[in-house]
Amino acid sequence: MAERVPRLAVGGDLGAIKAIVHAAYAPYIARIGREPGPMLDDYHALVRDGRVHVVEQGGVVRGLLVLREQPDALLLDNVAVSPLAQGMGLGRILLAFAEAVARASGYQTIKLYTNEAMSENRLLYARNGYIETHRAVERGLRRVFMTKKLD
Repeated sequence: MAERVPRLAVGGDLGAIKAIVHAAYAPYIARIGREPGPMLDDYHALVRDGRVHVVEQGGVVRGLLVLREQPDALLLDNVAVSPLAQGMGLGRILLAFAEAVARASGYQTIKLYTNEAMSENRLLYARNGYIETHRAVERGLRRVFMTKKLD
């Protein structure tokens, strides 16, 4: 399905992006004690700067990916799938796309971080080959940093 191929987000996607981020991360507010980092990001600026990719299902944006280039690796800054579409493979599509972008950009490593309280995410990333490198507190959030070496 061509619609399940991630594409660069455009301004018209902002409403869907913000709704997905809210729906995907709101359940963690009670666990973390505040809004998770992705809920605080400026998606207008991220879309404008070409950092956001989206994936559609049934003609509707159902997932997003925020990528940032760093000197030593591509940072997978955020991956979120609408709760209405979770379990349908969109998260795996977005992770594979991030790795393809990293390889095409000449990176040998992709990095990410997630909140320490998001144990489900840590398990998902570990199942996809990411290895925990360290933990730190940033912007008041307890983060777990992970990397994956690319072939």
